[in-house]
Amino acid sequence: MQYSFYFFCRTSSPLGTRIIIKQPQGESEEKPKKSARYLYAAVIVANIVSFALGISLTWSSPVISKLNGEVITDDIPIGRYITKDEESWIGSLLTLGGGCGPYLAGFMSDLIGRKKTLLFCSGVPFLISFIILAFAKHLILYYIARFMGGLALGSVFCVLPNYVSEISEVRNRGSLGTTMNIFLTFGLFFSYILGPFVTIMAFSLICAIFPALFIILFSFFPESPYYLVQKQQFDAAERSLMKMRVGTNEDIKKELKEIKDTVEESLLNKGSFLDIFRSRGLIKALTISLGLVLFQQFSGINVVLFYTQTIFEATGSSISSALSSIIIGGAQLIPSAITPFVADTAGRRPTLLFSCFGMIISEAPLGLYFYLKSQGQDVSSIFWLPVACLVIYIITFRVGFGPLPWTIMSELFPPNVKSSACTATASFCYLLAFFITRYFQNVTVYIGMGGGFWLFTGFCVLSAIFIWFYVPETKKKSFQEINAILNGKK
Repeated sequence: MQYSFYFFCRTSSPLGTRIIIKQPQGESEEKPKKSARYLYAAVIVANIVSFALGISLTWSSPVISKLNGEVITDDIPIGRYITKDEESWIGSLLTLGGGCGPYLAGFMSDLIGRKKTLLFCSGVPFLISFIILAFAKHLILYYIARFMGGLALGSVFCVLPNYVSEISEVRNRGSLGTTMNIFLTFGLFFSYILGPFVTIMAFSLICAIFPALFIILFSFFPESPYYLVQKQQFDAAERSLMKMRVGTNEDIKKELKEIKDTVEESLLNKGSFLDIFRSRGLIKALTISLGLVLFQQFSGINVVLFYTQTIFEATGSSISSALSSIIIGGAQLIPSAITPFVADTAGRRPTLLFSCFGMIISEAPLGLYFYLKSQGQDVSSIFWLPVACLVIYIITFRVGFGPLPWTIMSELFPPNVKSSACTATASFCYLLAFFITRYFQNVTVYIGMGGGFWLFTGFCVLSAIFIWFYVPETKKKSFQEINAILNGKK
């Protein structure tokens, strides 16, 4: 009771009075000082780090083709061409770091907050990674820089969805949650259009500008109100909400009370990762999260991103690999623009199922193309098919399976176990990605490139079955409503 009394005293502090006095004449006394534009600005600036993440994911596509001699150039920083094994390490070490990064980020997120974790565990490592890549003259430095970029990548996927989810309102949580995908895909496209045409040093230095910009701008935005309430910084939490909400002061006080009640309940039931297994609903939430990222990775997305130019070189198409990569990168911008609207209108489940269907109908014929080519068949008449298939694949992946597993993950868990669950999910995701990208080329030696894409097609079929029977709809539902569904109460 004493704790609750202190809370209400603080929320009726002079802060609200000062805001009312400053309102222009003719406006309601209950109208807060800031509009939703501040919330949108916070989400946009936070997602600059997603842009850096996208660049990092596809940095290897134009660079490896120079390092291994597929593209003839004088830009050979280590003085020789790299081997296939070294190529796979440069591509895959990013994802190995991505599997380790969430453990540090998950711990730091609860210790110093979401904002500082994004700055120091994502922005700073990305910046250092790109600077090393710009000046590296030894292969080991490429390995170190890629692993460091992976640590930053894992931190982004672990912390950013939670930050955006916790500063958003129920009505726009889904659409704002998918903005990460928009910035990520612009980062992917940026690598494809710039990387093939400049030196590795110039490319990496230009890439370093974006994490530096993120570090500077994001420093001026507030911490998550959930974290501030958790640390009993109620005035700061109220100020944060005042800046990011368009409702009346009473609406803000009501929301702050709901946040306090949610956090207070979570602190009373403070849990570790093992506590997830003591609740039927949380076990289901973890199964859904791990299942979605498993199928996301086994759809083959990171193989496509890391080795886009290499894949097109293997097709023997008359369309140049650099141009094909730019087409694929540009195709990703289309779904990124519509996903925020689809996620909160059609819903999560229908969007994911549409994504599965699109990936199936694109990867199956792509596998057939490579199979026919390996059998010595003349495929010159369908030279356009690999590009068409990958465009369809990328568009449908980015509409659903790209952003929504992370959006859904952030919606399923209560604050007391959210960091642990998100850490485990993000780590599992990128350890899978490391396994796939590291050994994909080895597997294709035995089953061929066509067999590899058919394998990915099979996992897309399984993912549709998983979503249909197991994944609930979370569109515009509060944390309490989602928890009730997971526990079979609705």
